[in-house]
Amino acid sequence: MASSATHPPHPRRLRHALKTLHLWLGLSLGVLLSLVMLAGGVLLFEQPLLAMAHPELVGREVPAQAAQAHALCVILASDEGRQLRSMAMPTDALSVFEGTAKNGDRYYFDALDGHPVSVRHANRDPLLILLEWHTHLLSGGTGETLLGVVAFTGLFMLLSGAWLYWPGRRRALTHLKPHTHPPILRWASWHRMVGVVAFPLLLVTIGTGTTMAYRGAVRTGLIQLFGEAQPARPPKMSGDKGDVAWSAVLDAAHAAAPDAVITRISLPVRPGAALVMRVRRPGEWNPSGRSTLFLNPYTAQVLGGEDATRLGPGARLANALFPIHSAAVGGAVWRCLLALGALLPTFMLVTGLLFWRARRRRPAAVARAAQNAADN
Repeated sequence: MASSATHPPHPRRLRHALKTLHLWLGLSLGVLLSLVMLAGGVLLFEQPLLAMAHPELVGREVPAQAAQAHALCVILASDEGRQLRSMAMPTDALSVFEGTAKNGDRYYFDALDGHPVSVRHANRDPLLILLEWHTHLLSGGTGETLLGVVAFTGLFMLLSGAWLYWPGRRRALTHLKPHTHPPILRWASWHRMVGVVAFPLLLVTIGTGTTMAYRGAVRTGLIQLFGEAQPARPPKMSGDKGDVAWSAVLDAAHAAAPDAVITRISLPVRPGAALVMRVRRPGEWNPSGRSTLFLNPYTAQVLGGEDATRLGPGARLANALFPIHSAAVGGAVWRCLLALGALLPTFMLVTGLLFWRARRRRPAAVARAAQNAADN
């Protein structure tokens, strides 16, 4: 008898430990999670914000393929062009070439004649800074690793919060009633109610964000789970190097994938390496497409590629995660829901903090009674 009075039952000890861990993770790594998701909420509207900040990049007519090929030759022969690692093709939404340099700077060129239009520096442009924070915590590979830890923490807090809330099937709905007084019940009830109601949305936003931090491992794992072949890789080339005939290269790419849109070209072309093009085929969710074409840039010969619309379920699921996370699919309704989801971790952080402060400021006996009421 004395032993049972001294030591609480094991489930009660587990619940207390989980509640403590939930609290302190929320007040520490939860701050990082909130800031990362707030940045993501802004980036959901990156395209209209970019158009507002740089009107010179939109509203131009996208020229024919022959003019684009000429512009590519001019761009890649320039000092700015020689710094680029990839080149996004002009679209109706962004009617200029967008080149990305190794240091993250973005260069923009006219799609008709290739002259420079604008430049966005990675360390000064607000949207690029937000993007680097959202994807790497401004710390490169180390930041991306830490971001994965933060994302897993968010998933743990979400799942542990749902477990701590669960009052039983019969009281699940009545237990969500919000309180106004006293403060300890007010903040606890609002924290609990919003967390439960928004659980599916938060699970999707934080869950897909976690897969972005470990996208390589996630893709490999899904492919292996469904027993599929690994992604196609660019073949090695042989032969002499020469000048790239971009007109012939674009013609060959369109002939190989007449139903696709060329979206991005990987640069530079290293000796013995094939040119890699990203293309978007009908039905793909990713704005840049996940299909690829491999070409010999000097002979304009198509060497292979991968049609993302013909992949197995594992690879297709991996390809769907980013469009879902970034609202590339789902239209305005899904974009607004994701924007709301980006605000919720901050709401949960604030209400959790206010609940913790209210509990500490009340006399111990009253606080225990209020806590029991909140749990029940």
